[in-house]
Amino acid sequence: MLRRLGLLGLTLVIAFAAGAQSSDPLPFLKPRDIILFQGDSITDGGRWRAGSDFNHIMGQDYAYVLAAEIGATTPQRQLVFLNRGISGDRVPDLLARWQTDTLDLHPQLLSILVGVNDLMGEGPRTVTPEQYEAGYDKLLSQTVAMLPGIRIVLCQPFILPVGKRKESFSVLMPEMKKYQAAVDRLGVKYDLPVVHFQAAFDAAIQLAPPEHWSWDGIHPTYAGHGLMAREWLKTVDAFYGSH
Repeated sequence: MLRRLGLLGLTLVIAFAAGAQSSDPLPFLKPRDIILFQGDSITDGGRWRAGSDFNHIMGQDYAYVLAAEIGATTPQRQLVFLNRGISGDRVPDLLARWQTDTLDLHPQLLSILVGVNDLMGEGPRTVTPEQYEAGYDKLLSQTVAMLPGIRIVLCQPFILPVGKRKESFSVLMPEMKKYQAAVDRLGVKYDLPVVHFQAAFDAAIQLAPPEHWSWDGIHPTYAGHGLMAREWLKTVDAFYGSH
């Protein structure tokens, strides 16, 4: 078991050495700063909600990979990583819990990934692209007003042609682009970095089939989460390194 963990750690270090732009990730953060990941099941990653077992509080996902590597690379800063992703959440769900799960935590860096459930919702759970953008805009306006100086990262939602999504991909993808475009517009409006996960996955499936990166077209595999972590860190370091 220890040997397997050692190989995993080595793999993560090699992956980040290849993908990150700096050996000192997120240099703009100060000691004990809080990095908060918000979103749906892709961010949730099966995390444990209660207790202090640090094996499980970040879930098994890109947020965990980032926390593991950045925490190991910058131990002198003792950065604090929090995950408040909840499976099934849409923008309206984030709005309902934003005060307690985001604003009250006073993060210095906030990462948001939401949108696939807004698109995939049925009946009353459907959130149109217009509703999605308006609600997302409200989240951001509340955040910058209540937490001056906070750095925010917007992550585009994405889908891949895998499983149930394979047959309907030609219909779903044009709709998903509307939600992705909304995130891009909000990035411009608030001068925020946008992590283009869809483009990263589109490029990745030229190297390996979509099933290597996602097991159902929505949720990434371990390789998919590793790809997301590298893309996230590259984007955030490049943007905030120049701001």
